[in-house]
Amino acid sequence: MNNSPTDINNSNNVNTPPDLKTLQCFLAVADFGNVTRAAESLYMTQPALSLRLKQLADRYQLTLFRRTSRGLDLTDDGLALVVRARQVISSLSELDRTAVQLHKQVRGGLRIGTVIDPEFIRLGAFLHALVDAAPLLEKELRQGMSGNVRDWVLRNEVDAGYFLDHLSQQGVDNLEHGLHQKSLTNFAYWVVAPPGWEARMADKDWDGLARLPWIGTAQASVHGRLLQEVYSERSAMPRFVAKVDQESSMLAMVRSGIGLSLCRDSVAMQEKHRHGLAINERVSIDCTLSFICLESRQHEGPIACALDVLDLVWGSSFQNGIAELTPQRSTGYDAPVRP
Repeated sequence: MNNSPTDINNSNNVNTPPDLKTLQCFLAVADFGNVTRAAESLYMTQPALSLRLKQLADRYQLTLFRRTSRGLDLTDDGLALVVRARQVISSLSELDRTAVQLHKQVRGGLRIGTVIDPEFIRLGAFLHALVDAAPLLEKELRQGMSGNVRDWVLRNEVDAGYFLDHLSQQGVDNLEHGLHQKSLTNFAYWVVAPPGWEARMADKDWDGLARLPWIGTAQASVHGRLLQEVYSERSAMPRFVAKVDQESSMLAMVRSGIGLSLCRDSVAMQEKHRHGLAINERVSIDCTLSFICLESRQHEGPIACALDVLDLVWGSSFQNGIAELTPQRSTGYDAPVRP
């Protein structure tokens, strides 16, 4: 294993780097201090391993080991080379791990239908976690009312999206039977009225409220669907004096004294404290915020990844189906729809 000192730069074989097996042989002997045991650990014959050690020593024209009574010890040159050899092995292992991860990485595109207040649905946290989980996945957002999102999913115009209300209560030709619904949180819609209307709303049930003026919303809005569900089996329907397609307009009309409206519970409390809106304490409508996709597509890579990410985003504060409802601004209506 001793080599005569010559200029290594003049050696032709230095242009070809040692292969991985040769470096593994070198490190095994360095670790065991014994050729026989090193060969056994690599499932090689002793002569084959010794040949690789000789080729490595000849290549660099260095003495890598010296014989002692205990076996083989590294020389100073051998110690220096061991450090580099381990770095090379580690880099190659990292390269393999990276390649494996790239094969596992979710690719393609994900079209997401979004609704209402981004903070309430934790859209920012969801997208941030989705980027971390699938950086190669292209994300596209399409904003609308939850009824729109349901229809887009059914028509494959989006891959998945947020939905308000319970699918089991919807009746669109039973098409919802093909939808997968992942519940994120439960909350309630309350009836709010202009400031000073407390007496007009006191103790009124749904029949009594129907005789008061209401602010209507588009049919695709959760407000419209919920009211339709409440009054579908009643003799009277609310009297709509105006219709809006944006949350800001709806609340502005309530504040100005025009009529009643449904409002998400946490937003209703904010409006009561900030603007004095009256709240009917007798009636309310339970509602669910969920994430929906076609049942047949829930295991596709991009959609499955999104469903897993939602577990992380909502898992920290989701307990017994109830999540913290602490939005930073008073919104609760479906996303604005521009004419």
